[in-house]
Amino acid sequence: MFLLRLPDMCKRVLLTAVLLGVFLYYPVTAYAMHIMEGFLPLKWCILWGIATLPFLLLGINSINRTTRRHPQVKMLLGLAGAFTFVLSALKIPSVTGSCSHPTGVGLGTVLFGPTAMTVLGMIVLLFQAILLAHGGITTLGANTFSMAVVGPFTAYLVYKLCTKLRAPAWLGVFSAAALGDLLTYVTTSFQLALAFPAEVGGFTASLVKFMGIFAVTQLPLAISEGLLTVIVFNLLTVHNRKELEELTVIASGDISSKGAGLQ
Repeated sequence: MFLLRLPDMCKRVLLTAVLLGVFLYYPVTAYAMHIMEGFLPLKWCILWGIATLPFLLLGINSINRTTRRHPQVKMLLGLAGAFTFVLSALKIPSVTGSCSHPTGVGLGTVLFGPTAMTVLGMIVLLFQAILLAHGGITTLGANTFSMAVVGPFTAYLVYKLCTKLRAPAWLGVFSAAALGDLLTYVTTSFQLALAFPAEVGGFTASLVKFMGIFAVTQLPLAISEGLLTVIVFNLLTVHNRKELEELTVIASGDISSKGAGLQ
């Protein structure tokens, strides 16, 4: 029912992303951004789970407040979650022999704020771990922290900065999505370096290694995700204008961005 009620242009964008995933999502023996089940030592699984918990609680409260004030945006909330699920489910081989994928958190952050995106991101990661064996249950806290805490908060800060600098709306959305994607991979590199310091060089050497696998090879995908997010955002300003005005994402009477609040 959710997909049937989406505007035709949004359907086409999501269908294109799904079809891309069908062609690109095949098993590979490689690294991927989602840390796989059983890969992290137990103490790190617990630590990242505890670190993520406050953001989840804030996000639940944020979503409850937003949906009480604006019940009609529930479909838009679902769209943000679906967008994240589709993009972050793609597994695309990178030039280093590793595997990369977009995150899709920028759109939901611009619309609903970073803490709401933490909740959506955790739900997405949970379903991917169960249905796609992408990530894991024990590593859910670590994956949520990198993709659904650091990614959205980076996107939020970048978007707010662009808004204060009176940058065009498309530039703010692009920068938020691209840098939120990129910082997710930097955080994953940091998490793995902490858990697996190199015998020679320790944490620093390990961080450089993982950064080379994840962050550097992610640059083209971050740019692509930024462009796709701008396209979807522009479609929403046309087909879901009223909802975006109520969320103060765009100002009433124009299509310039005002910025989603830290709800």
